[in-house]
Amino acid sequence: MTRVLTQLELLRELEPVAEANVNRHLSMAKDWHPHDYVPWDEGRNFAAMGGVDWEPEQSKLDEVAKAAMITNLLTEDNLPSYHREIAESFSRDGAWGTWVGRWTAEENRHGIVMRDYLVVTRGVDPVALENARMEHMTNGFASPNEVGMLHSVSYVTFQELATRVSHRNTGRACHDSIADKMLQRIAADENLHMIFYRNICEAALDVAPDQTLAAITDVVKNFQMPGAGMPNFRRNGVLMAKHGIYDLRQHLDEVLMPVLRKWRIFEREDFGAEGARIVDDLGTFLEDLEKQAVKFEEMRDRSLAREAARRERNEAAS
Repeated sequence: MTRVLTQLELLRELEPVAEANVNRHLSMAKDWHPHDYVPWDEGRNFAAMGGVDWEPEQSKLDEVAKAAMITNLLTEDNLPSYHREIAESFSRDGAWGTWVGRWTAEENRHGIVMRDYLVVTRGVDPVALENARMEHMTNGFASPNEVGMLHSVSYVTFQELATRVSHRNTGRACHDSIADKMLQRIAADENLHMIFYRNICEAALDVAPDQTLAAITDVVKNFQMPGAGMPNFRRNGVLMAKHGIYDLRQHLDEVLMPVLRKWRIFEREDFGAEGARIVDDLGTFLEDLEKQAVKFEEMRDRSLAREAARRERNEAAS
């Protein structure tokens, strides 16, 4: 039976891979500045400084775009909790420490630019947004999976890709070229972050195949977006899923399957007996997820059709 590697052994084994991928990331990442993505000339004072406080009609965003922007921003706001989780799972020394610091600094820009955009353009109620930020950050974030390096690196691989998909689709939903360009920039960061974690996890599969596979499968089966505990998450999540920002089909086809294919999970021949059992379990789970995705799409199509019919009747009546 293959020995289970300790956290320290895994970090030592994967240190050269981490160093190579930190260097890769630094060579690929592009510097950018949040202030370049905010239409400052649209800004004006609020009542505390002699201006006018926010009113709903000031926003150019529809309800779907508002829900998506708030959800994505509050997710980014919880960065201190994510930093703690990553720092505790990795190390503060060497390449691991360099990555944790660099990743945190890059992620921080996302919250800065999104909040500046929403406040300057009066896209959402800034008081409600701040109250939600306080509540969400006070509650913090705790991983839904077991603590440990393999679970952490598996989770953030899928989470970074999921966030990329959500940001890109949110940009389109805003129907504003500035918001779209801003969220494209953020999504590009998230993609590079995903690649770092994906490459670490791929190397871990070579070092400890069954052990890493068990962590990956646990993460896939229990995956939750990091904003799951934020105010109004369920309502906003339903709106986002219903209107194509992030739904179960996208989660399966654009997040889970591309990564699992990259890792060659169902093609590898280096798993032991336990690994083979886990592969079968993962395959069964994904088959069930496909059925759930089809069912969701059918329900969504019926719901959207009913809404369209109601709009037509209302327009005809008026």
